[in-house]
Amino acid sequence: MSKLGIFSLPFPENEPVLNYGAGSPERLSLKAELERLSNEEFEIPLIIGGKEVKTGNLGKCIMPHDHGHVLAKYHMAGEKELNMAAEAALKAREEWANTSWEVRASIFKKMAVLLAGPYRDLINAATMLNQGKNAYQAEIDAAAELVDFYNFNTYYMQEIMEEQPPYSPQGMWNRLEQRPLEGFVFAVTPFNFTSIAGNLPTAPAMMGNVVLWKPASSAVYTPYFLMKMFKEAGLPDGVINFIPGSGGSVGRPVMDRAELAGIHFTGSTPVFHNMWKTIGDNIAKYHTYPRIVGETGGKDFIFVHPTGDMKAVEIALVRGSFEYQGQKCSAASRAYIPKSMWKNLKADLVATTKGLKMGDPKDFTNFVNAVIDQAAFNTIKTYIDHAKDANDAEIIAGGGTDDSKGYFMEPTIIETTNPHYKSMEEEIFGPVLTIYVYDDDKVDETLEILDKTSIYALTGAVFAQDRLAAEYCAQKLVNAAGNFYINDKPTGAVVGQQPFGGSRASGTNDKAGSKINLMRWVSPRTIKETYDPAKDYRYPFMEEE
Repeated sequence: MSKLGIFSLPFPENEPVLNYGAGSPERLSLKAELERLSNEEFEIPLIIGGKEVKTGNLGKCIMPHDHGHVLAKYHMAGEKELNMAAEAALKAREEWANTSWEVRASIFKKMAVLLAGPYRDLINAATMLNQGKNAYQAEIDAAAELVDFYNFNTYYMQEIMEEQPPYSPQGMWNRLEQRPLEGFVFAVTPFNFTSIAGNLPTAPAMMGNVVLWKPASSAVYTPYFLMKMFKEAGLPDGVINFIPGSGGSVGRPVMDRAELAGIHFTGSTPVFHNMWKTIGDNIAKYHTYPRIVGETGGKDFIFVHPTGDMKAVEIALVRGSFEYQGQKCSAASRAYIPKSMWKNLKADLVATTKGLKMGDPKDFTNFVNAVIDQAAFNTIKTYIDHAKDANDAEIIAGGGTDDSKGYFMEPTIIETTNPHYKSMEEEIFGPVLTIYVYDDDKVDETLEILDKTSIYALTGAVFAQDRLAAEYCAQKLVNAAGNFYINDKPTGAVVGQQPFGGSRASGTNDKAGSKINLMRWVSPRTIKETYDPAKDYRYPFMEEE
């Protein structure tokens, strides 16, 4: 029971994930919404201080599986609009900062209710059409996980607000106050998770901050509908300002503002490096040291001990590598398999991978859909082409690509004899898995290679039936992953169960979906109130003998 009595929030439960089985009501309802959105083209404005702003500088929201189909045109922000958004945020700041945490919580709790109910089909369908997810991947991400963020974050906010110093001596009262940051937060969100797009601007806002939100240019469509949901939930104008646009034209002017108080980022490691450097170069101009929170790249692994369960490994490799076309920062992209297991595993893994159906997400029988855009397609293809010509690697499944109508790439498995082969080391962000087969008696040597191969440390998994072997591997890889799995795929972290984030070049490891992350968006003030203050400067030690 919370110390806050009648205002206390109960500990939340995770939102149930609908399965969209054949003939189910949710399947029929979602299909109808997919049809509606597919036949309507939207015009998406900026939203600044609650008002729609149109710049005339337009980008397109398209279907990755049918890139000639335009879902919407969106207006892009320039420096003028960014300054408008900053001023609108700062204008809203004082009233929002002084709004009680209970009132703020009520708004985000309502968002959870709206998303779980009337907005569920809309947000899921938008995610499927514009971001290329199948129905189940969209449901897990855009509905269930984002509902969980709003329900669990409000509970964690309550815990933060009720935490107080444990002791106040007689004659005084010590207390702790959590203040929003002094300025605005810049939220920069990726294309691949609607839940991340919906969490990065709202987590700071929940804690009393005002936000400028730049969604990924390839995924403006779904965030626009989220902004409508925020408005319906009662979020005041100017608290979150929606400013889509190119990274260069948006990021630089925002980070040049003296009022920048924080960055909440998910995206590529090079972009995060550049943002950090820009903040460093500007550090003397800011009113306060900006909080920098980022989750970036990954080169996520599966290590299989000789005692691992072969069937469990096969399914983890397929799901962990190829769900959502490998476009997850947590996706398994390199695997280390013992030679004693590989011969039998190889045949089953290749057969399963070749049997994965690929196509339009509106066809619910497809497991794999299109990658997000032409740039991603071209980048991923370079790794596949490289493997086709390599002397120390071969493609054993997939390898086909076709961008004539949609950005389709077959789930691809590369087998290499070189543990430092290009696709074992570099982030690809696509449906490409590279496998290195090691000698059974070289577990230690292979673990060391795994740990030192990548600059990243986001997610990883170990498969071992021998529990002591699993623990041994976990200790050897203690710094190799911020989210570590034993006998499970390295994807699918659940809010309230596995707070998410990694270290090394994978980010600041501030664990989205936990109290750790929310603490980054407040600035504590300690208050000591004395009821009987001293009236004489002299201390007892000063008395004469």
